[in-house]
Amino acid sequence: MPELPEVETVRRTLEQLVVGKQIRQVQVHLNRIIQRPQEPGHFCALLEGETIRGMERRGKFIRFVMDNIVMVSHLRMEGRYGLYRQDEAVEKHTHVVFQFTDGTELRYKDVRQFGTMHLFTPGEEFLQPPLKKLGLEPLDEAFTLDAFKRVLRGKSGKIKPLLLNQEYVVGLGNIYVDESLFSAGIHPERTAASLSGEELARLHESICTTLREAVELGGSSIKSYVNGQGEMGMFQMRLKVYGRKGEACAACGQPVEKSIVGGRGTHICPACQPLRVTRKKSASAK
Repeated sequence: MPELPEVETVRRTLEQLVVGKQIRQVQVHLNRIIQRPQEPGHFCALLEGETIRGMERRGKFIRFVMDNIVMVSHLRMEGRYGLYRQDEAVEKHTHVVFQFTDGTELRYKDVRQFGTMHLFTPGEEFLQPPLKKLGLEPLDEAFTLDAFKRVLRGKSGKIKPLLLNQEYVVGLGNIYVDESLFSAGIHPERTAASLSGEELARLHESICTTLREAVELGGSSIKSYVNGQGEMGMFQMRLKVYGRKGEACAACGQPVEKSIVGGRGTHICPACQPLRVTRKKSASAK
């Protein structure tokens, strides 16, 4: 599933490709992509005549901002957008087509058919699912160390599943959680409550640094991800542990290991990310 860097890259690409274009007609070829309103004909009618004014992102969701409507789109596993001329052949698995008045059209293709689209009046999208319960944006100024600590305060669960929970911090998936935990030297099975203030500071910084670098490189093309212009991301060339089972850790040379944490395949360096942390005894305890 595309994570924050990939979705942000798609958003930036679409911003260049479709902002300012007016929708003439919408065609829906797979009804289940349309979640709100559930009647595809109503969905199409609400969009026709609208002009795309901006492209924004909330977590892993893309917001198409128009004059009277906001469309919230989730790419899920393999959803992708592409801009075409209207006379170009439509590829297989193209489920929604937005025809513009200038003779181009934005096509949504989704082999797995898991993507979703919701329509709202502007501002309403933040009060309703799927955006209503989303947590902190890790690339926003509001994602301070104090805010991060507040989100994790009182949580007794393992740190990896907590970071994957979009109600706490948005946009993180398997790739960037593994990479951030490695950079911070924290084992994914450590509980949030066991992390010291120094460790939380390292983790906060590694999340921000990892995501910013990934965005700069256009995300990670692990499977089928490409941006709106068909270009691959390049951050996969910088991955230190994810997908590198059995390879030597770049930091210490120990083989990278893979296990299951919270039902997800998880990559760690056992030397750089110890599960058990030995704390120094205080002088009074000696």
